[in-house]
Amino acid sequence: MIPGEYVLRPEPITANAGREAIEVAVTNTGDRPVQVGSHFHFAEVNAALHFDRAAARGRRLDIPAGTAARFEPGDSRSVRLIGLAGAREVYGLSNAVNGKLDGGPGPGASLAEGDGK
Repeated sequence: MIPGEYVLRPEPITANAGREAIEVAVTNTGDRPVQVGSHFHFAEVNAALHFDRAAARGRRLDIPAGTAARFEPGDSRSVRLIGLAGAREVYGLSNAVNGKLDGGPGPGASLAEGDGK
């Protein structure tokens, strides 16, 4: 082995294999581009993005870690979302949840209203 050398498996790795995914239609109704990172709680993204926030609660984009999706003004497209894993707790971001995602509506229930805020 050479220092810094990569030793890779011959078969490809499929990210998020076996994870339940949903598709959500998203429209940027704002006048500026919006970029969303791979692990951001999608229900709490910029209010200019219009979509079913109740369906997005507890989910993130199904894209490789460290990447982002960009929505230009007026753009509409579908994105795949997968559930957040681990402890399923969300703090900060837009301050809509600040706690556990599971176990009833609790904090952040307003996300289910789908008002884009």
